[in-house]
Amino acid sequence: MPDEPATLVAAKPLYAQVRDQLTRRLVSGEWTPGMLIPSEQELARQLNVSQGTVRKALDAMTMDNLLVRRQGRGTFVAQPEDPRQLFQFFRLSSEKQQEFPESQVLKMTRVSGTKDVVKPLGLSAGDPVIRIERVRSMGGAPIINEVLWLPADRFAGLVGMEHIPNNIYKLLSSKWGVTIARADEQLHATLASAQDALRLSCPQGHPLIAIQRVAYDLEGRPVELRQSRCLTDNVRYSVTLR
Repeated sequence: MPDEPATLVAAKPLYAQVRDQLTRRLVSGEWTPGMLIPSEQELARQLNVSQGTVRKALDAMTMDNLLVRRQGRGTFVAQPEDPRQLFQFFRLSSEKQQEFPESQVLKMTRVSGTKDVVKPLGLSAGDPVIRIERVRSMGGAPIINEVLWLPADRFAGLVGMEHIPNNIYKLLSSKWGVTIARADEQLHATLASAQDALRLSCPQGHPLIAIQRVAYDLEGRPVELRQSRCLTDNVRYSVTLR
């Protein structure tokens, strides 16, 4: 096995150090969404480690939906529209099938962040944030009333865009080079407010699931705070535990 390079320190397992080095290629833009990356053999040569170590690092990145392996074609940088990435961050599904929801943006403004918003985003009170209100539907029926907050200084030009796509993570990736790597969510039961009732076509006081998400980029920086109020009469929240 080749000697470990000086740039790889012993603080982590070697494959984890290799994973960190390869992840930096995503952060820097050297590897872009949809790109075919070098072979395991070539990466092992570049990093002066064994091919097995590279394979383990790539497996970890694939498990995190950062890469996609395609039989007979190679390993590619994942794109936000890849099915595995789409449903990595959307956990509601109907009894019949898994379906990505349609979205209708109702309002988008630049506002001063309040304490409860800026803290999860790693900002200071009063820092500007972008606030997006939207309703999401499956099978033509509204199921989610939600609000998103993003750091305004990081996404200059977002407010005022004529069209905000259904998959907002794809927009953040393609226009600003920001890849969502992971998200932390908290769930609790709640009751529909008057606004929920209007937007979700349900009675006020109807049971809902409230989900708060903080999404992070490849460097672990918070990118988005999202609060979703979900009507789950005909859908369910599912997650795979490992």
